[in-house]
Amino acid sequence: MNIQQLEYIIAVDNHRHFAKAAEASFVTQPTLSMMIQKLEDELGVKIFDRSQLPVQPTVIGVQIINQARVIVSQVKQIKEIIQEEKGIVQGVFKLGIIPTIAPYLLPKLMKIHDENGFDIVLVIEETTTGQLIEKLLNGALDGAILATPLKNDKIAEHPIYYERFYAYVSPRETSLYAKKELEEDDLNINRLWLLEEVHCFRGQILRICNMRKRKSSHSLFSYEAGSINTLINIVDNNSGLTIIPEMAIEELNEQQKKNVRPLKGISPVREISLVTRREFLRERVLDIIISEIKQSVPQALLNSELKKFIVDI
Repeated sequence: MNIQQLEYIIAVDNHRHFAKAAEASFVTQPTLSMMIQKLEDELGVKIFDRSQLPVQPTVIGVQIINQARVIVSQVKQIKEIIQEEKGIVQGVFKLGIIPTIAPYLLPKLMKIHDENGFDIVLVIEETTTGQLIEKLLNGALDGAILATPLKNDKIAEHPIYYERFYAYVSPRETSLYAKKELEEDDLNINRLWLLEEVHCFRGQILRICNMRKRKSSHSLFSYEAGSINTLINIVDNNSGLTIIPEMAIEELNEQQKKNVRPLKGISPVREISLVTRREFLRERVLDIIISEIKQSVPQALLNSELKKFIVDI
């Protein structure tokens, strides 16, 4: 077994096609196929089911490929660690981010990263927490920006900032709109627009409001949005309310900012961290990205005293 064979099975898994994988690996298809066949013979298992189109990994093949991704990633880290020791900080950092952070953080982060001029290429992917964790553990990502704590002993968490939650209320909700701040009892689940189930942000909101047991079916509509901006537009054009993170407020126009209300006595906060696999070793790159994220958020969000108000995921 060698690193090249592992790179070839990863390429086939990425492309689900032997010819395309060979092209991406800059070898001929017979060479790639032969190397993978040798690996399968050595291991005594089939990694790919070649009878299917596109090519599919077998059940054991999925496990082997996932481990191969981690091994190849660690081998690359060795080279990068040596470069960092020589004062050379460069390479690719594959970064994941969840949708409830991306619209508010990414534009600023990308601008700052470009201005800093480090020779680090950020390859960014936006998806849900569950998918990011899976990609992180199988080596498809180097790091991810998401809400913590995750309580996963395979992942290292690097807390960066702390973000409050606020209510966003439609002016049509006359009694609520008249209040300067809302209490938990004001957050009626039948008037509250939420994100779809796959977003951990939804779970945080339901924990804030302790609402699952209070839900009833009196509403004429049941809609679970895919983005916070969609929720804001729904409230603007209909009625009800939603919960938004602090950084979303910066994106609102002056009229919309009048619809924002703090949550009295609840003080809910989410912790945002850059997370990596525990064995991730490129400390200099990690320090640079953490620093750039801190430069991308308001200084008030860097207050670690807010940690005590964290809403668990």
